[in-house]
Amino acid sequence: MVVSYDICNDKSRRKVMKTLEDFGRRVQFSVFECQLYPEQIKTLKSKLQPHIKDTQDSIRFYFIGTEDINRIQIIGFGKVSEEKLFFFQ
Repeated sequence: MVVSYDICNDKSRRKVMKTLEDFGRRVQFSVFECQLYPEQIKTLKSKLQPHIKDTQDSIRFYFIGTEDINRIQIIGFGKVSEEKLFFFQ
């Protein structure tokens, strides 16, 4: 999953960043790659919610399937995470 954020308030933005650091790997200034189980996603969202002003801020969650990992392309510095997680339902 890719999580990106746009937060207006500096204090709230720092709290969102610190929270995301506990759940994933920062790949750009306001973008994190996270490999989480469904319960962890719920926990992450509940921890982020208090720091968001609905009329100004946004956090986006892009769910990427295992088949999409091979389609990621990077120009410049960085590499695609090699860790793999599989979910069974």
